[in-house]
Amino acid sequence: MFLKSCLQNNSKLIEFAFHAHQQGLILPDTYLLDLDTIVENGRKMLETARQNEVKLFFMLKQLGRNPVVAKRLEALGFDGCVAVDYKEALLMIEHGVHLGNVGHLVQTPKAAMKKIVAARPDVMTVYSLEKIAEINQAAAELNVIQPLMLRITDADASLYSGQVAGFFSDELPEILRYLKTLKYVCLGGITVFPALLYNEKSKQIEATSNINGLLRALERIQAESSQPLLINIPSATCCASIPLIRQLGGNNGEPGHGLTGTTPLHKAGPQPEKIGYVYVSEISHNYKEKAYCYGGGHYRRGHMEHVLVGSDPAQARLLPIAAPDDDSIDYHFEIDGRCTVSETALMCFRAQIFTTRSQVAIVEGLHQGTPRISGLYDAVGKEIKVNWE
Repeated sequence: MFLKSCLQNNSKLIEFAFHAHQQGLILPDTYLLDLDTIVENGRKMLETARQNEVKLFFMLKQLGRNPVVAKRLEALGFDGCVAVDYKEALLMIEHGVHLGNVGHLVQTPKAAMKKIVAARPDVMTVYSLEKIAEINQAAAELNVIQPLMLRITDADASLYSGQVAGFFSDELPEILRYLKTLKYVCLGGITVFPALLYNEKSKQIEATSNINGLLRALERIQAESSQPLLINIPSATCCASIPLIRQLGGNNGEPGHGLTGTTPLHKAGPQPEKIGYVYVSEISHNYKEKAYCYGGGHYRRGHMEHVLVGSDPAQARLLPIAAPDDDSIDYHFEIDGRCTVSETALMCFRAQIFTTRSQVAIVEGLHQGTPRISGLYDAVGKEIKVNWE
């Protein structure tokens, strides 16, 4: 999906990926993250956000919850991380990363509640009264007040399967009255998901129907209270969409794929953010007129299209590639054409590394002429050691 863009705007990453694989520094099924580019992309978004008075929390599930990237982005000036679920929150706590929003899509379970509330996240996203009560209880035991972000999902909402949840906006007066009866939680924000998505026809990032519910909710909240809120307008956050967040009345975004220049918008044409990762594999075998490389990193919405195959960039071939169907395990990816066994196979498709069994390698210094692999991690942010030499 993004391989041609990477060849155009980050050829150094392509060159180093060939080198790292051919020298045995990384195994197939490794995502190679270009930390220099990710940080520079983050810098550009922060500047755009400051101009639009939008607070940014970074999201790293798609990069394997990587703590090295998290620490660098926090040092750059991001206001904290979005922990999409409790596992990511616990990992970020372990590495001393500030929690901006916990429970973006998955509420915090009771067993981990006190630990996460004790880390003092800016907000915790909720969509059930029972969970509000559990957070209040944990906060009471810690003698702190925890701000909550309410997720709104009205009847006209557009949702992804597996993410069905939310309060109806017309329930808000009752919910606000309930919050007033609790001593250790307060209203801190409001959100919907997804709020913004790329439109293939217009070639732009646009508001979804979910925004209607957000606006209805804001109207009801403002009728009850004038307190400042974090108004979260998520998905596809990048330099191009940050002004839209502000235009829609929001003040909070959460770049994920924007950090690596891999939102759908980045396929359509040049954007300020550059491609920040590639997926590295290796030719395993040929069968009839097809070649097969090692898999493991497939994401079913990745839109895998092409692979660059060879032993170095100068003689590499760009070939069509396809992942297995969703009923099968991605042991291998199928390439249209025969290839030489053990050649490097590079791809750049839309990733959600935390859902894979891949490894993650960090390259630093690439754009200063001193590239080095500074760390190796599993798909959920745990550091691992080289065990193949």
